[in-house]
Amino acid sequence: MDEIDEIRAKKLAELQSYAREKAAPKTAAPIHLTDATFATQTGLGGVALVDLWAAWCGPCLRIAPEIERVAADYAGKVRVYKLNVDENPVTPGQYGVQSIPTLMIFKDGKLVDAIIGAVPRAEIDRTLQRWT
Repeated sequence: MDEIDEIRAKKLAELQSYAREKAAPKTAAPIHLTDATFATQTGLGGVALVDLWAAWCGPCLRIAPEIERVAADYAGKVRVYKLNVDENPVTPGQYGVQSIPTLMIFKDGKLVDAIIGAVPRAEIDRTLQRWT
């Protein structure tokens, strides 16, 4: 019976993962998050990229067009979000974010990687490819 229970548990986990992925929005543009929506959206199945930014941040504004292109290029594979740290200070505090832009990568609701600073698109792609 132990083997059957293990198989059942594995199949249940697979079905739950599949259901989370199907529930996750597939969009070609970044979705704006708030402190209130952050946990729910990043907790959906699959890979999520969150751009923590501020309107006064020059490097944030420089990579914003790349984040838009990442959202379009990875539509259906990676959910791309933006979180304005001035309007939503709780989430950056919870994750110890001290510099922006910070790109956080979540997989199945868990923080798995981060990129700090305005980096070239190739670095964003390399990091996302590790998780997709």
